[in-house]
Amino acid sequence: MSLVADITTIGNGHGRPTIRDIAALARVSPATVSRVINGRPEVSDVVRERVLRVVAEHGYTVTRPPLQGMRSGLVGVTLPLIHHSYFSEILAGIGEAFYEHEIPMVLCPTLHEHDREVSLLQRLRHGTTDGAILILPEEDQNELAALQEQGYPFVIIDPRMTPDERAPTVSASHLSGAREATEHLLALGHRRIAAITGPHDWIATEERLRGYRGALAEAGVTPDPQLQIDSNFRDNGGRVATQQLLALDEPPTAIFAFNDMLAIGALQAIRQHGLRVPEDISVVGFDDTYEASIMHPPLTTVRQPLAEMGRMAVSQLVRLLQNQRIEALHVELATRLVERESTAPPRA
Repeated sequence: MSLVADITTIGNGHGRPTIRDIAALARVSPATVSRVINGRPEVSDVVRERVLRVVAEHGYTVTRPPLQGMRSGLVGVTLPLIHHSYFSEILAGIGEAFYEHEIPMVLCPTLHEHDREVSLLQRLRHGTTDGAILILPEEDQNELAALQEQGYPFVIIDPRMTPDERAPTVSASHLSGAREATEHLLALGHRRIAAITGPHDWIATEERLRGYRGALAEAGVTPDPQLQIDSNFRDNGGRVATQQLLALDEPPTAIFAFNDMLAIGALQAIRQHGLRVPEDISVVGFDDTYEASIMHPPLTTVRQPLAEMGRMAVSQLVRLLQNQRIEALHVELATRLVERESTAPPRA
């Protein structure tokens, strides 16, 4: 027999149970119900189970007021794509952090379209949300500065271009990560190390290129212009670039792809060419997305702390929403090389 009675006999007149209703049905005090709902330890397992059963049977939900400084209680998150593992891992960190703050978020995929993103941001700003996290935003420095001057709080994750210096940003250390990847290949004995880059005007591309070139220079290796191919951060770009590299009179013995998708495309092109990784050519990526660990062979890559980047951005945005001071406007998180099976010394 159920412990609970008909909630309508003691409800608030609208069929929605209150915390006092739940307490009465579970034969405990409202304070005990509050402790159970908030996960406090000072409740016996028997009582906790009884309260949770009542809560589940009557669909009781806790409605808390928004954080101080918030009106709608909602925040926006703009990102190019949801299904891409790079963005989904960042989004996982964002979602978990907002859940801990009990703040619901509105997701806005932009599909890398500038006009679509501008339109979505205007909707978010005009009363729908109190602030936003912008992942790899399409807006230029002037557009982001104008948004900030309008008083709309936002934090940028992985800025595509250099934003206004007043705009809070969270990113990973592109330069040191690229340097470590290149140094790894140099230590294995490679000297003809190709670079498949991203779009030339992106911060990530420029910083990773600096790290790659810096490591070569330090080792006394003169970069060969033929070994640098500009691409698009997508697997198809990695395939096309690798086909160009393998067609050279003197192909590279190793490829540093500036993200994992480019590296995956490189692996595919190498196999299509009848070569083996790492026996004939080594490949390194950048990001350490899920796909990197399940490729054949598993990909050596630079790990970006993607989920932590999302959590850090939430922490920054919450401080902005509460009119608190941010200690560092531009946060750069450390990367590290993850060695797997796609790299080896070059053939003799």
